[in-house]
Amino acid sequence: MTQTFTKLVAVLLAGTIGLSGSAAAVSYPVVEDQREEKAAKGIREKGETVCLFVSGTEDVRKSIGIGDVLVVYREDGNREQKEVGKIRVISYAGDDYIKGEVVDGAVQSGDVAKKGKAASLVIYQGERCK
Repeated sequence: MTQTFTKLVAVLLAGTIGLSGSAAAVSYPVVEDQREEKAAKGIREKGETVCLFVSGTEDVRKSIGIGDVLVVYREDGNREQKEVGKIRVISYAGDDYIKGEVVDGAVQSGDVAKKGKAASLVIYQGERCK
């Protein structure tokens, strides 16, 4: 029993000594897998198209027109909205969707795009905007 305990202590002590060394941070360039992961999460950057969900009511169509630029906000952990990008409206897709292009920043699904009092929800289901 004492030999087993001694071996266990020796292994744990060796492991702690090995872990106490310093670690250096390394930075690698973005690879294609990371780009695909961003796309899977619905993250869109400058030049990419996005789909926005709107309420299809007449007042929204009067407020948001083709060519308009909407400011995009994301809620942080403190429930404060911070500006994260801008989207230019390309076209309406049916009654409830807007197709847009990211012109600044990086937006993702769940962000809110606003112009005045009109707001729309950024979604990444591009098939809705075809």
